[in-house]
Amino acid sequence: MLVALHASSACQCCHLWARRMEEAGFRIETTFAQDIGAVKREFGVPTALQSCHTALVEGYVVEGHVPASALVRLLTERPSVKGLAVPGMPGGSPGMESAPAEPFDVIAFTTEGATHVFA
Repeated sequence: MLVALHASSACQCCHLWARRMEEAGFRIETTFAQDIGAVKREFGVPTALQSCHTALVEGYVVEGHVPASALVRLLTERPSVKGLAVPGMPGGSPGMESAPAEPFDVIAFTTEGATHVFA
């Protein structure tokens, strides 16, 4: 499964997240964005859900440090959502393991702006 990752070349946690996805069996194709904000606007990521990197997976938008297990569930269930997001950069999330762990939710969002907790 291909994950098209859009990230800043200077962001180390983005590279770590990509490594976690590869470890889970995903294939990563990285594009380094000059303006990551423009990528988020183009893909319709709500401001409140933004994080440091944005990816596309089989037509879904994946924002931030979403765990591989949530991606697998998304691709298995195929819900009618635009994508998933882990807002901010919570400690303990994939790629942020060096920071103290904190609880976080994986949020599903729609094109219309509706959100709900996915995981």
